[in-house]
Amino acid sequence: MSDESPLIRSLRAAVAAAPEDVPLRLHFAELLLTEGRGDEAVTEAAVALQRAPGDEAARALMLRAMGQHAAPAAAPAAEAAPATPAGEAAPTAPAADAAPARSSSFDWNAAEQEVGDLVGPRFVEGGGGDGDDLEQPLTSDGGGDPGDASAWDVDAPGSVRLADVGGMQEVKGRLEAAFLAPMRNPELRRLYGKSLRGGLLLYGPPGCGKTFIARAVAGELGASFMSVSLSDILDMYIGTSEKNVHDIFETARAQAPCVVFLDELDALGAKRSRTHHSGLRNVVNQLLTELDGVDGAENEGVFVLAATNVPWDVDLALRRPGRLDRTLLVLPPDAPAREAILRYHLRERPIESVDLGKLVKITEDFSGADLAHLCETAAESALLDSARTGTVRMINMKDLLGAAKQLKPSSESWFAAARNVAMFANDGGMYDDLVTYLKKKRKL
Repeated sequence: MSDESPLIRSLRAAVAAAPEDVPLRLHFAELLLTEGRGDEAVTEAAVALQRAPGDEAARALMLRAMGQHAAPAAAPAAEAAPATPAGEAAPTAPAADAAPARSSSFDWNAAEQEVGDLVGPRFVEGGGGDGDDLEQPLTSDGGGDPGDASAWDVDAPGSVRLADVGGMQEVKGRLEAAFLAPMRNPELRRLYGKSLRGGLLLYGPPGCGKTFIARAVAGELGASFMSVSLSDILDMYIGTSEKNVHDIFETARAQAPCVVFLDELDALGAKRSRTHHSGLRNVVNQLLTELDGVDGAENEGVFVLAATNVPWDVDLALRRPGRLDRTLLVLPPDAPAREAILRYHLRERPIESVDLGKLVKITEDFSGADLAHLCETAAESALLDSARTGTVRMINMKDLLGAAKQLKPSSESWFAAARNVAMFANDGGMYDDLVTYLKKKRKL
């Protein structure tokens, strides 16, 4: 910063050069606090606490820094006193007459000032790791060429790779062997006459990262990305839905290499024998036509990925050889993936002495969405406690363990339904990987 003193600049450089030196970092935080830089002092104290969770000096400094900008609490006297208008300093009461703040007069604005934009990341290790969250939302923002007249949003090749997906080594290995390796080796592909096209169906419990994996595959291929759902296609006018399907694939061919991601395929490509609405049957028919590359318009460089929670409801014609003929079971995140997800969702929150290893052990079978909800529930518990007591505190292991006890893995109901399919509808070995997993978990 331009108004920094030489001493602050020197200490900032020293801390950057020796990030593990907790006493040096606390000395720097004390100086920042003395010069009125409370927000920066909170960040430095938080990093010190992350490096040395039991350091009392770091904790005391954190609390002082968080309270620097807080409005002084007006202590109610024995007699009623007029309320202090917002934004004005509260009158100073003698210590003997002071009384503890009551929860009914909790000042939300003051609490927001204490923690808003002050608390920095709690996991500042190595290079940071942008892709830690398996379930990190990645919303399409129409990242295609601004001059493109297409009505369909096409995201430019992204930076997300499979390495950014925490854990899930088995899923990555199968993706590499069955899908990515042939696409990455053009010489071998030409030698064996392998066309640069393909289809892959991702299935499994909801909230386990199927969409994020699809984006990672697009990143591995250096391809553009189109995400398509039922709402993008269906239209009230006859013939328009089918035209939308055709336009989507025409756009993908023009943008090749491009990954077309069909989200919730069971809605887009439901079994026609169970579909009573002719419009939906026509959509499935058009989708089959586009997957085959009609009128000589080859789908060269167009990779079709689809995701569904209920693959047994998908029309079998979509899964025949040459279309979405390869399937991949995406299960709840394993231990390394759960740690990565928890780190991501706690990184911006005011936490203290969190034992991720313990959390990982007690959250087996939790989906990525479940883990995000766990962190949200723990934050809510700490927030409500702060509101009741009038003192802002950090999220601790008690909050996280309490949240974990309240929640049940959302995948349990999915596995209950999948068990029946694996037992009675596994014709041709379509769900052999699911059967193997259920037997391993002793659910079959």
